[in-house]
Amino acid sequence: MMKKATHCSDYAVTRRRFLKGAGGAATLLGMPVSQLLAAGGSALPAKAEHVILFWNGGGMSHIDTWDPKPGRPTQGDFDPIKTSADGIQISEILPQLAKQMHHCALVRSIAGTNGDHGRATYELQTGYGQSANLVHPGLGSIVVHEKERLGDLPAYVTVSGQAPRSGYLGQKCAAYFVGQPGEPDPYLKFPADISEIRGNKRLEVLARMNRKTSSQVGSKAMQANETAVDDAVALMRSPALKAFELKHENPKTIARYGDTDFGRGALMAKRLVETGVRFVQVNRGGFDTHSNNFEAMRAHGEIMDPALASLIEDLASSGLLQKTLVLMLSEFGRTPRINENAGRDHHAKVFSCFLAGGGVQGGQVIGASDEDGVAPAERPVKPYDLHATVCHALGIDGNKEIMTPLERPMRLVREGGEPVKELFS
Repeated sequence: MMKKATHCSDYAVTRRRFLKGAGGAATLLGMPVSQLLAAGGSALPAKAEHVILFWNGGGMSHIDTWDPKPGRPTQGDFDPIKTSADGIQISEILPQLAKQMHHCALVRSIAGTNGDHGRATYELQTGYGQSANLVHPGLGSIVVHEKERLGDLPAYVTVSGQAPRSGYLGQKCAAYFVGQPGEPDPYLKFPADISEIRGNKRLEVLARMNRKTSSQVGSKAMQANETAVDDAVALMRSPALKAFELKHENPKTIARYGDTDFGRGALMAKRLVETGVRFVQVNRGGFDTHSNNFEAMRAHGEIMDPALASLIEDLASSGLLQKTLVLMLSEFGRTPRINENAGRDHHAKVFSCFLAGGGVQGGQVIGASDEDGVAPAERPVKPYDLHATVCHALGIDGNKEIMTPLERPMRLVREGGEPVKELFS
């Protein structure tokens, strides 16, 4: 049975937040706390408990995946195919996923603002524009900051690539990194020449030294390091650590997902949410297809299609899809115009994303691009609306403010971000 632990709340309260006003009433910046709470709203009932985010770095072509344009000059090499959802077509490179689309939804009208990889990645993953003097936390850090931790495993895991930094939310909200999905972490076991008894004694000495230094120095960084060591030791000794390993998984299951890093990453993501992990990010690059776009996208489809389809099918059959939000994002789309190198270039003006589970009603499309996939035609969705949507699904109040270590109040979701509530109706 999974046990509950406290979530990361390093900066949830600071001494500036509670000042004493007339009559001893608690105030925040001179305003009674009771009024602030009433004005700030509250979290809605959660529809989801977990998130699996597939991050496709490089800018994935919307026209060659979720938003085909048959018969138009921008169509390219791929034909659309029918899906299990009436009236919804997707690219032919995703035939297995097409059979699961009754569980899934698409947003085809994301109106981006950045065509630069770095800035667009930052905005899509944090909801904010880049700033020279502030690091905003990624979506996973926001989720684990606001939701209680379940079980022994880290609440936030990133697979096959680094996740965004936790910024002002602190080290407790940072992602646990898994480089090779399915392989045991060599840093969570003692070296071959050190016995368990000897290793445990070393850990006890380290803990005493850390406590002594922390009490003398008292710095936040030292305390955070001590917490990190304690968490690593607890993880190393937890039976739940087996969720990271796939060596005992049925070979037929691995083959069904695809014996690739992406397929193993999707399978591991399923195992992790089954064990209680709140947020899993699975990373895949190679979508910056300025040349040979169609050859590259067909190869991507062969890897992504069985993994996504198997994940959705398995989560649905176990009932876990109802409380697991699955989301696939990229920093922008690709140009409808096909260049002289049979490629597509950066295109932020409109692109798409894929969602399933976590209260999302399957078999629907929100918004639309124009006939050539150049710009939004219906229901534009801002990138940070997606952050508001994830918070909405998890019952998190996106309007909540967090005080940073520099005493600066920051909203969880960028001002103006609104949930795409049609997804849930």
